[in-house]
Amino acid sequence: MRPLTAQWVANAVGGELAAEVHAPVTSVIKDSRDASDGALYAAFVGERVDGHDYAPQAFEAGATLALVSQPVAGPHVLVEDVTAALGRLARAYLALLRTEGDITVIGITGSNGKTTTKDLLAQVLPAAVAPEGSFNNEIGLPLTVLRAGPETRHLVLEMGASAPGDLAYLTAIAPLDIAVVLTVGTAHLGGYGSPDALAEEKASLLDGLVPGGVAILNGDDPRVAAMAARPSLGEDDRRVVMFGVGAGRDLAATEVSNDRGRPRFTVSHGADTGEVGLRLVGEHHVTNALAALAVALETGQDLPTGASAVGDAVPLSAHRMALTERADGVWILDDSYNASPESMRAALRALKDVATTGRSFAVIGEMREMGDASIAAHTEIGLDVVRLRIDHTLVVGAGARVAYIAAVNEGSWGDEAAYVATIDEARDHLDGRLQPGDTVLIKASHGSGLWKLADELLGVDA
Repeated sequence: MRPLTAQWVANAVGGELAAEVHAPVTSVIKDSRDASDGALYAAFVGERVDGHDYAPQAFEAGATLALVSQPVAGPHVLVEDVTAALGRLARAYLALLRTEGDITVIGITGSNGKTTTKDLLAQVLPAAVAPEGSFNNEIGLPLTVLRAGPETRHLVLEMGASAPGDLAYLTAIAPLDIAVVLTVGTAHLGGYGSPDALAEEKASLLDGLVPGGVAILNGDDPRVAAMAARPSLGEDDRRVVMFGVGAGRDLAATEVSNDRGRPRFTVSHGADTGEVGLRLVGEHHVTNALAALAVALETGQDLPTGASAVGDAVPLSAHRMALTERADGVWILDDSYNASPESMRAALRALKDVATTGRSFAVIGEMREMGDASIAAHTEIGLDVVRLRIDHTLVVGAGARVAYIAAVNEGSWGDEAAYVATIDEARDHLDGRLQPGDTVLIKASHGSGLWKLADELLGVDA
């Protein structure tokens, strides 16, 4: 982070300063345990914890300033709303970086693939700053912006949307040079009511492009491809780049295959072609790889360099299609960070590709935030496991039970499908059945807690 002063911070957020005006600020944190010399501690009031109570610990660890909505005993900037103030601070800070250096801001949205694409770009683009984990909301995005510095050349931002207006708010904080839209699926559908309403929200990302900016769109998703006609893209020299599988795209993948779930494909860009072999598991990652490669090309890389970098990239975020062989020869395919119907089906197909040496086990938990579509979505997944001929399906938790019922009704008899209510029961069920060579997929929304089972199966300490 470029060093700031307490006065600069107060001016940027429109707050009341109670500190020495030249006090240095060299980082911004939201957890007092992360405080160090020069930190600005943002005190949020949550459902269970009031961050103001931890300001003394932050100061003791070296924080020079706190951003607060109520006075504390120590140097602080008092504002009405800490979240809104953090957004104003990030907006002013990014504007400062733009005036002082050369920085390209890339925003990524989509119902699926945001974090993977972000992780790819973090490895493909030089001098890049990208979110840690899945920092994609009104708190996480400003914190990511504030991690950039004078040496940053590429700022990669993951932009999530849970309700109408989210993306307009985030792009107001960080106007984009490059906007990437991956998919319009059914994740967070409960906040919108229909896929068309969700598509309109995703399309609003494009309105946040600066003049001369580039929209990179997934031509394989009809709702995303239609965004090329967005009125804002016809203004101020903005351009559209379309990517996808098959001919007719600006960046196209053909001859897609996989080696035990790891995709390979030929990529074409104009007259140039290249070969890409991914280290990620699942053919659905071809979409994410193409998006990352399109960004690389737009930032000045040639096709061979970009294709090589995308192929060399590894998974960075936990619980996202991570394939691990245990000492006993059982393979664990951990994709338990989040789930939507689209990502669930993609994970099930990847399971079939990976499970070449033994039996396939699908351990499925609830897909959350589905709203009125929840029962139908879980029913469809129960049908999918039968149609894909998954050897064993274990459904965990009451929120997903309808998937078990659908699987049984579709023809999963005997030990082919089972339902348990708790993670402990799921572990006990698997312990007596797994054999060397078997592959176990763990897939659910993060809030279901099924990631804890994945950690237990892999022997990861809590």
